[in-house]
Amino acid sequence: MSRTRRRAAILGAAATSVVAGVALLPNWSAGAAVVDDPKVDARTKATFQRLADAVFTDRTDALVTGEQGDRDKPLTDGFSGDVKLSAGTARTEDAALSSLGQRKDKLAKAGEKYSKASTTVTLNATRVTGRTAKAAVTETTTLTYANATGSQPRTTGFQARHELTFKADRHGDWQLTDIRDTDQGGLAVNTLSKPTPVKATTTVDDTMPNAPRAATTRNPAAAPKTGTTYDYKAMAAYAEKYWNVYNTDYPDFNGHGAGGDCTNFVSQALKAGGWKHVPGYVYDYTKWFGNADIQSDSFIGVNEWSWFAQNSKRTTSLANVYQLEVGDVLQMDFDRDGSKDHTMIVTYKSNGVPYVTYHSNNTLRRSVASLVASYPTAYYYAYRT
Repeated sequence: MSRTRRRAAILGAAATSVVAGVALLPNWSAGAAVVDDPKVDARTKATFQRLADAVFTDRTDALVTGEQGDRDKPLTDGFSGDVKLSAGTARTEDAALSSLGQRKDKLAKAGEKYSKASTTVTLNATRVTGRTAKAAVTETTTLTYANATGSQPRTTGFQARHELTFKADRHGDWQLTDIRDTDQGGLAVNTLSKPTPVKATTTVDDTMPNAPRAATTRNPAAAPKTGTTYDYKAMAAYAEKYWNVYNTDYPDFNGHGAGGDCTNFVSQALKAGGWKHVPGYVYDYTKWFGNADIQSDSFIGVNEWSWFAQNSKRTTSLANVYQLEVGDVLQMDFDRDGSKDHTMIVTYKSNGVPYVTYHSNNTLRRSVASLVASYPTAYYYAYRT
């Protein structure tokens, strides 16, 4: 279904479930001033969810077709005055779709094409203060790789958490006025907001091991993986099992202000493949351990993990990101300030392209080609485990 027709279907369904604000808020006559603050009932929440679904479906569809929709009609067409995009949000989404269309072209040049997308949105919680409603939602998207053959993966997927702000006017009609990504990291392929840098919890000085940057050019010299110390298939299996379902044997650091769960997740996968604990002081980067109760900084911190990995000789640096193999680790420095921001693990490789799985945003089998095309100015660090 095209984005324009899907939008009409979704928004039409929303309009049939809530009638012009009157069914939303009983005892209010159409056009009458509202004295009390509006209440958000189940049908209003369902309409919030449908609008969010339409918005994020548009974004992912732009990566598949590059369509901009019917620009002769406002984005709010299909609503009957109950819940809609504000004019400012509509303009912002128009710009986002245009940018995602450009990203689609960049991805295509890198060999990354999608044939279809499927997006669903779950409404997790709604908080109402006066005439403002904050809705926490989880977007779950599956993208199908176009022309996948042989051993190439057929799909990639991700989850992204967002906070949507709705404001009600004096007649009880709601408008979506703001969309904010709430994941630490923000590396979903349809996300355009700048990823949040994650800073080291330990002061960086010249005594810390400094990993060399990896090149991002295609078809580098071969660097086959010959080590047999660890079970790399087990690492990949763990990461793909828990990419979107968190293991309760460990804490989840993907909450507000927690700093992100990416390195914690990768450390769990490495542990599943045979990395052993090195107990000691939690702030000592030469130690590495983690369980439900306590974790070393090197287990959960991006930079601290890099320092431990190099100091312990459990990893060596690769010259090129395309040399990564299953069980290897990739890190990124978004703003090139020397402090690494994100950690991922390779769980698949096909036709010379590694595919990474990570938390924050929760992502399964995203190609390194997609990362490089989406973040061409970032610094990359490749680790052979």
